[in-house]
Amino acid sequence: MRNPKEAAAEFGKLLAHPGLAAGDPVEAAARRQLALAWELTGDETKARSAYQDFLTSWKDADPDIPILKQAGAEFHRFRSSF
Repeated sequence: MRNPKEAAAEFGKLLAHPGLAAGDPVEAAARRQLALAWELTGDETKARSAYQDFLTSWKDADPDIPILKQAGAEFHRFRSSF
């Protein structure tokens, strides 16, 4: 919890093996958490990429899904801070 670089590495490992979580809510949560972890490390490029990957993967989803709304708000806040 206090080491965002380590967290990013762990979420990256999960996402590097798409067969483990493909189509599972765990995959969506991992993508969002990866973006948050990169944001906390201060790596703007990786954070932006992770947020965009998450939002792209959910582009056809119902916009009222809570995790999608939350990630969209986080990305908007992130973009405003840089």
